[in-house]
Amino acid sequence: MTTSDSGPPAAPLDDTFPAGPDLAAAAALTSGSDTWHTTGDGGALPALTLADGPHGLRRQSAGGDALGIGDSVAATCFPPAVGLACTWNPDLVRDVGEALGRQARALGVDVLLGPGMNIKRSPLGGRNFEYFSEDPHLTGTLAAAFVDGVQSTGVGACVKHFAVNNQETDRMRVSALVDDQALREVYLAGFEHVVRAARPWAAMSAYNAVNGVPASENRWLLTDVLRDEWGFDGVVVSDWGAVRDRVAAVRAGCDVEMPPTGTDHLVLDAARSGDLDPDALHAVGERLRLLARRVRADGYDRRPAHAPDRLPADLSAQGADLARRAAREAAVLLKNDGDLLPLDPATARIAVIGELARTPRYQGGGSSRVVPTEVSTPLDALTGRLGPAVRYAPGYTLDGVADEALAAAAVDAARDADVTLLFLGLPPEAESEGFDRATIALPAGQLQLLRDTTAATPHTVVVLSHGGVVSVADWRDPVPAILDASLLGQACGEALADLLLGDAAPSGRLAETIPLRLEDHPSHLTFPGRDGQALYGESRYVGYRHFDTLRLPVAYPFGHGLTYTTFDYRDLSVAEHGPHQWQVSFTLANTGSRAGSEVAQLYVGLDEPTPTRPRNVLRAYAKAELAAGETRRITFTVTARDLAVWDTRHRRWSVEPGAHTLRVGASVADIRLVGSITTDGDRYLPPLTATSTVGEWRAHPVGGPLLGGLIAGARAGRAAQLAPELLRMVDATPLIVLRTYDLGLTDQVIDQLVATAAQQRADLVRTGPYRDR
Repeated sequence: MTTSDSGPPAAPLDDTFPAGPDLAAAAALTSGSDTWHTTGDGGALPALTLADGPHGLRRQSAGGDALGIGDSVAATCFPPAVGLACTWNPDLVRDVGEALGRQARALGVDVLLGPGMNIKRSPLGGRNFEYFSEDPHLTGTLAAAFVDGVQSTGVGACVKHFAVNNQETDRMRVSALVDDQALREVYLAGFEHVVRAARPWAAMSAYNAVNGVPASENRWLLTDVLRDEWGFDGVVVSDWGAVRDRVAAVRAGCDVEMPPTGTDHLVLDAARSGDLDPDALHAVGERLRLLARRVRADGYDRRPAHAPDRLPADLSAQGADLARRAAREAAVLLKNDGDLLPLDPATARIAVIGELARTPRYQGGGSSRVVPTEVSTPLDALTGRLGPAVRYAPGYTLDGVADEALAAAAVDAARDADVTLLFLGLPPEAESEGFDRATIALPAGQLQLLRDTTAATPHTVVVLSHGGVVSVADWRDPVPAILDASLLGQACGEALADLLLGDAAPSGRLAETIPLRLEDHPSHLTFPGRDGQALYGESRYVGYRHFDTLRLPVAYPFGHGLTYTTFDYRDLSVAEHGPHQWQVSFTLANTGSRAGSEVAQLYVGLDEPTPTRPRNVLRAYAKAELAAGETRRITFTVTARDLAVWDTRHRRWSVEPGAHTLRVGASVADIRLVGSITTDGDRYLPPLTATSTVGEWRAHPVGGPLLGGLIAGARAGRAAQLAPELLRMVDATPLIVLRTYDLGLTDQVIDQLVATAAQQRADLVRTGPYRDR
């Protein structure tokens, strides 16, 4: 479902924060005053406080280091985006955003640097744990909910990293080489949705270049698209250290360099010399004043004299409860043969194996690392509920060094147990901001332990912890149950115990494809590039769009996830609900014996014999919790934009005429209902030029008659008709090339033909059913 509403217009600027009187003061506003603050004007415009933490607040402690990593004030560590995305629950994500906003207010923060919403182009991306999905619709809707939540508290959200920031290798210099269709349909689409639907108050420009132009100095990206086309009216801050050319950055639309490099004089000199329009400096000041007014809209001054050193107790408690709920919804049940899960609490002997059960991975590394208010571990949570039934063995160490004694003791514990819970995953040093992974395999020692354990007992549940996709294809067959816990935040232990013991049912769904092999992934041959360039050779066939279009097998598809009950889909209906708008409705029924949640997904694709675009694209989804036996009618709205693809030649969204298939199901590979929409397209009438092909002229309602009459006259007395193969060759020829043949098509004749076509096209657009844009 696509939302085109750009929200209410921003209130006009008033005199609360008057513009600075001179260029020097204006130039000073274009960089921060220190690592975490913008620059004020010494008067009514305050210096605003920024803080990291897409999944938790990373507010620097008083007297801490400049970056504050590991030295920040304790705050709730919610599941990172890799986990939140698997909830497929915008309402929950909004609640998390609101909680983060309230904590930010309490700690004197004006702008939260999040959400991170770049597309997971490759499973090897080192920062994938900070991003939502391989799909822009899921990314955009969840990011919009996050922004709504944060900004409902009077704290600004800063969406990042704009744009095409999909790798850590050479991240500060690499140029992403991406075609226009992939840019518009995949890498910019999520940002477009969040800007139009949620109106974030800030955005962060990325380190990388986009098609050769650094993102922080890219006027097309920051001004033409972000501001002029999408209507963004907030402040653009650079990623920390991303600006190389201060003047080019301001000229492009990057308002604030972070952190400051002490080079404001370069901006000032350029404005004084005429190399930089002084209006660009004044625009920066106006946008900062608007941001200041927004974060202080209720008159509440959140700039304490001294940074608080702890959260209020009520916010800490509320955050802990919400973190647990979010973690429960984020886990994905990949497999559950024989209904091994949930475990019977009366089970006499349960082996809990794996250092990750005692020392859990619950967030990623780098600038997003939060100091949590508390951490629950799976081992403590399970032992606290099951007592002496639990026997623990670490099995391996997180440093990767093989330990045969630990492994042997773990296998013995498994052999003596009725059920084994085997906790596997990636150690902290395997993935972080700053570098990409080289493999999606689990550590070798863990894989050997898994093989030995499953050989010793048939009743093994594998619980996975990781920020990026890990391979399961080589070891999943003998394992009856797999619970993918990705990174679940500080409440990971209690949440996993809730799910494993049946106090809650799994409801997560995969937000990215798990391939059979890394080599099968569409980005494999071109990620992460070389020599400072990353070629996006897969174009718009990212993730499931590649696998599904080519009907390639995967380990687990996008959208997949099981629970402790079953669902039935029936009674699909498709009805036109207005011009280029349709309602798609169906009945969802819980056919099992206990309550559970289903994520119903709608995919749209154009019927065509040979694919010229992804076969299925996610356009809507709904998470529904149903009691046993309950039914509910689900309705999605499909708009023209949901049917559109990017027309590179005419630089516009285009809806082609024909039948568009609607597929509703539990994943992109588990389709339950199929319907269709037939449309005559958007009736766009393209202009004709001298470089338009003969075929384009002949197919055009204006160009066909004009060209046909002209060529018929020029061919008088010659063969009446071209052979079919020659006609196909001519159809592919630009009209202007025909000057070289003896047809009388001179430059003057062609110019007149183009002018006549333009006039007749304008008449048709004015009086007929056609559009000119």
